[in-house]
Amino acid sequence: MTCQTYTFIILSVIMIFFGRFGNSLNLVQLQNDIDQLKADFNSSHSDVADGGPIFTEKLTNWTERNEKRIILSQIVSMYLEMLEKTDKSKVHVKRIVEELYTLKARYPDGLKKMKDLMELTKLQMSDLKIQRKAVNELFSVLRLLVETSTLKRKRSQRTCKC
Repeated sequence: MTCQTYTFIILSVIMIFFGRFGNSLNLVQLQNDIDQLKADFNSSHSDVADGGPIFTEKLTNWTERNEKRIILSQIVSMYLEMLEKTDKSKVHVKRIVEELYTLKARYPDGLKKMKDLMELTKLQMSDLKIQRKAVNELFSVLRLLVETSTLKRKRSQRTCKC
């Protein structure tokens, strides 16, 4: 699969998960706009396939709908960051950017959640003060885990049509 195909798949997945398929998204127009963007970036260059995909592979690790929304929200932000440096006078770039901004506006908290995760990885768990705080919060964390697990089980039992 080429990078062009990956780009289209990623944008399609983003649009599906953010519920834009049936609303106002013109998938044929978006494909044409992406094809023009690919030409702008010369994405048919041979080095594009080196190392495999950058986004689609990451999405396979995120299975729950809410998890995917977090990562897709971050991916949307990255596309917007990339497109900020392009010629926005081109109509196809404007349309893609508008769609991405619409999606970002619907799910603005993805970056905050990603930052929270990054902060957790930086905690020095060997620090005695951090350990004390963590022990103080342990019961609350365990209770939330049990509640989340119970809620998930109840939902799956409700949908069962045995």
